[in-house]
Amino acid sequence: MEKEYKEYSYFDVDPKKGWGFILALASLLLFTVMGLGIDFDEFLQHEYLNIPRWYFYVIFTIDAFMMISLVLMFFYKKIGMFAFPILLICHFLMHNYYLSTFLYTDVTNLFLFTGFGMLAIIPKWKFFK
Repeated sequence: MEKEYKEYSYFDVDPKKGWGFILALASLLLFTVMGLGIDFDEFLQHEYLNIPRWYFYVIFTIDAFMMISLVLMFFYKKIGMFAFPILLICHFLMHNYYLSTFLYTDVTNLFLFTGFGMLAIIPKWKFFK
């Protein structure tokens, strides 16, 4: 007697976005918005903290591109998958180098991207263009 084994594939065959995919992106967006809030707080105190104005042009641009990359991920664009972690690391390094602040929101966001995000995104990878 032979048993029939079904071949199991980790990759989805349906491009429909499930709750895991949507919740992973929502959690990434939540921590990105929290980082934006920290940047905005620093902007409000930039004269007191002696932060140059050019820094905020750069950091708010990075924040905007991070949000755009999340939208691109939602629409299955590979550029969003590569841009988000690069921008997130740039955001973290800019805070660390220029302001000597260690942002736990960025570290948590990177953990979410590599952990929960990848568990929800890798099965959908063949649908990314």
